[in-house]
Amino acid sequence: MDAHQLVVIGVRDHGHVVGYVDREHLQDADGQVAIHPFEEEQVIQTSTPLAEVVTRLQEQPRLFVSVFGFVGGIVTRTDLQKPPVRMWLFGMITLIEMRMNDLIKDGLSDDEWKPYLSESRLAKAEELRAERTRRKLPVTLLDCLQFSDKCQIIARHEPLRNQTRFESRRQVQDAGKRLERLRNDLAHSQDIIVNDWDAVVELSRNLETMLQNTFQSD
Repeated sequence: MDAHQLVVIGVRDHGHVVGYVDREHLQDADGQVAIHPFEEEQVIQTSTPLAEVVTRLQEQPRLFVSVFGFVGGIVTRTDLQKPPVRMWLFGMITLIEMRMNDLIKDGLSDDEWKPYLSESRLAKAEELRAERTRRKLPVTLLDCLQFSDKCQIIARHEPLRNQTRFESRRQVQDAGKRLERLRNDLAHSQDIIVNDWDAVVELSRNLETMLQNTFQSD
């Protein structure tokens, strides 16, 4: 069970949960049991989008879920480790990579983007394309680039970078590294709250603009 869930006890009145007690701070200044009412910013609906839940957990240690007008559940950061959320995050990163593909493909030909990668990175892509071709899988060299390679091209090619919400090469590279590490940790069942919390929040906050035009702001 989540550590935050362990220290929170619901308080019922006529069968409904109307507040909570934090077991780390059981008493108030007068020595009475400190019952905390639910603040508006702490309560979400069952229909609240997941991206909004993530961003609100950046500000709150826990959120309470309203069911039929009454609090009936609790959500903490640790709940984001569960399979449905991990699959959602992985899917969003995959869609972002597809948008990066489109951005590079529309802005540059193969010969034009190759100079933005090192010889070793190009060699890796060529090896992968050769293997996929051997398996009779139709792919382009761009399809065989790694996530970080695509970020590198966009970061180093100013006209492409100008189509993003970032102002510098370093910002694109840093964001790409965070997302790639998050994807790797998701794929290998690693702790994404300890290792990748900033990337999870960034992805959730900027999801709409990222999917619309690969990191582009309005």
